[in-house]
Amino acid sequence: MKIRAAGLLDLSRIEELHRSADSNLKEAPVPAARLWTLLSSTLSAFLPLAQETLIYVAEEGGKVAGFIQASGTPVGLDLRSAKVMQVLNLQVVDSRESEEIAAALIEHLSNQALQRGAHRLFVRLPDRDSLLPVFRVRGFRQYATEQILFAEHVRRGITPAPEGARPLKRGDTRGLYQLYRKVTPQHVSQLEAPTYRDWRALHGEWTGRLGAGGSNKEDVVVDRVELVGWVRADRSSGAQPHTLSFLALPEPPLPDELADLGLKLLGESETPVWSSLRHYDSQMIDALRGRGFSVLLTQLLLVKELALRVPVQEKGLVPSFG
Repeated sequence: MKIRAAGLLDLSRIEELHRSADSNLKEAPVPAARLWTLLSSTLSAFLPLAQETLIYVAEEGGKVAGFIQASGTPVGLDLRSAKVMQVLNLQVVDSRESEEIAAALIEHLSNQALQRGAHRLFVRLPDRDSLLPVFRVRGFRQYATEQILFAEHVRRGITPAPEGARPLKRGDTRGLYQLYRKVTPQHVSQLEAPTYRDWRALHGEWTGRLGAGGSNKEDVVVDRVELVGWVRADRSSGAQPHTLSFLALPEPPLPDELADLGLKLLGESETPVWSSLRHYDSQMIDALRGRGFSVLLTQLLLVKELALRVPVQEKGLVPSFG
């Protein structure tokens, strides 16, 4: 078996593998599916142009037997400067060697990402995914849990808009980072975005929270001297569901107020809605459950340290007498 970088001639086979997994999703129970397969059905849906993207294929007997794809947000204009990368796709043919092919692809991606200067690899996997043992054996460990909530038909509440609600302004980014640090456990934030610069570089692109804005997106923050809440309504113009994203201090009734505000931003559309929330966003999860949402699947967030970083030791203080 040979592992190599994907070329243009491989794209049709890669997309065939991707669509094959999407077909299996429609026949299999939803909890057994990967979220990226659930939310995208064509290759173009997972090829971000503004990020560093790595795609490698496993070739056996002259045929593509699997592929792996990862992306990272570069720092500045250097596309090779992404410090952390997210595994977006891993597909292999269904055979007795599936686990061996997947393991070889993961190992190759890890080595290539390290050579490009990345120091961490992240991946999301459903809690019962068949590939979970393969990732664990290759050095990935769990650091958080994420729940995907989905509503075919939402129940809109009557909670008034939260006091201090206003549209997001350009100067709110630091306030949003401080809010992120307040609602995120330290062991998680130290991995994802230990500094404001790291947070700006990632900008939540892979966490599903703070992606780039657009004409179909509307952001509202709750400003009470400091930012205590944020909601984004991403209105779908196609077959995919609307998306709601949240950051909120666990202070009742703020989660209920933000849930109703997010649904109001979506208008009267009957399109289904989904939201991704971490296990520590329990009050926000309860607020959505009360409005017709149910847990579609639970994902494990895994990370692999690609290089051991030794912190710089501070000089000891020498006692002085006299």
